[in-house]
Amino acid sequence: MLTIRLARIGKKKRPFYRVIVTEKTRPRNGRFVEIVGTYDPLKTPALIDLKRDRVDYWIGKGAQPSDTVRSFLRSNRKPV
Repeated sequence: MLTIRLARIGKKKRPFYRVIVTEKTRPRNGRFVEIVGTYDPLKTPALIDLKRDRVDYWIGKGAQPSDTVRSFLRSNRKPV
């Protein structure tokens, strides 16, 4: 099963994350299918950059977002 979750790539004490699509059983920073965004918690306010069309594509294919990514999707909802 695919999941959409965070992978940490920042240095020590300087967190920075990629939002990735990967198999649920893979390690946090292991092999992934696609990078669909980034998250920088050190900016004020925190910078969340998602490729919304790609996220919607993978969710349509059955990928499950993690709790954190799900909250990003709620906060970055497209205006109707």
